[in-house]
Amino acid sequence: MRSVLFASIFAIASFAAVSAANAKGCIKGAIVGGVAGHYAGHHGVLGAAAGCLYGRHHARMQARQQQQPAQPTPQNRQQDKL
Repeated sequence: MRSVLFASIFAIASFAAVSAANAKGCIKGAIVGGVAGHYAGHHGVLGAAAGCLYGRHHARMQARQQQQPAQPTPQNRQQDKL
């Protein structure tokens, strides 16, 4: 139990050292993945790594969607023609 605690503290400290732009989504994903991996067969580190990768992927997808201008829907196109 102590090793899990020390590993968690080390992981949080190392993630805090990373800049916010690089770690966006990683910390939340790593926490969720680590807990899920721990309960699914004591694979917390593997779950944290996978959660970090998924969290970064999800954060990038959200950032891309926010940068793109809103696409007009077919209903809006018909109203614009009127």
